[in-house]
Amino acid sequence: PVRHHHEDTPMDYDDIVKELERRARPEALEGMARYGISTENALGVRVPDLRKLATRIGTDHAIARKLWASGIHDARILATMVEDPARVTEAQMERWAKRVGSWDLCDQCCMNLFAKTAFAWDKAFEWSERDEEFVKRAAFALMAVLAVHDKDATNKQFATLFPVIEREATDERNYVRKAVNWALRGIGKRNRSLNRRAVAAAKRIAKIDSKAARWIAADALRELTGEGVQARLRK
Repeated sequence: PVRHHHEDTPMDYDDIVKELERRARPEALEGMARYGISTENALGVRVPDLRKLATRIGTDHAIARKLWASGIHDARILATMVEDPARVTEAQMERWAKRVGSWDLCDQCCMNLFAKTAFAWDKAFEWSERDEEFVKRAAFALMAVLAVHDKDATNKQFATLFPVIEREATDERNYVRKAVNWALRGIGKRNRSLNRRAVAAAKRIAKIDSKAARWIAADALRELTGEGVQARLRK
């Protein structure tokens, strides 16, 4: 019989968890904590290692659900990489978003999975009004990711996000404030027309009497009017 190379054999849930434990880096947890990443139930597996593992697993809805249910931080990031966006329901998105307790998991959910679902735009609007810090962050992380990856969306669609960004620019919570800023910068880098609109939005935000708003506006204006971005948009 032909001996298969071990990387070709399908991995079941137990194999995957063993592999995660094998790649654990307890020494990395301290550094993660310094960056505000939740180290509760975390193994410290490097994200590139999670990506390699995701490639071996392939798209697998059942495995993704088990990995998420494990509650292990690294397994949850892996779940966002192997879940099938076409099979994600709105209810599942809500469940997962509510359980996110860390900005890195929030961003991985948005980049790897949520932005690829049919509900991405709806959730960006809906979640922007939510109180939970990481659900609200997810709204703006989604906007930033869509600005890069949604090739079919029109300028008009993106323009509908500016009032939401302006409305929420006064949220002083660090992880929300940074995501609002990320969304504004992301949309403003998409093309010249949206750049002009984002700069105008940033100037309006700068006039709001709020420390968060002033920071968001100043940081976004510096990048969006900077030579690097302007040169790239002229091309």
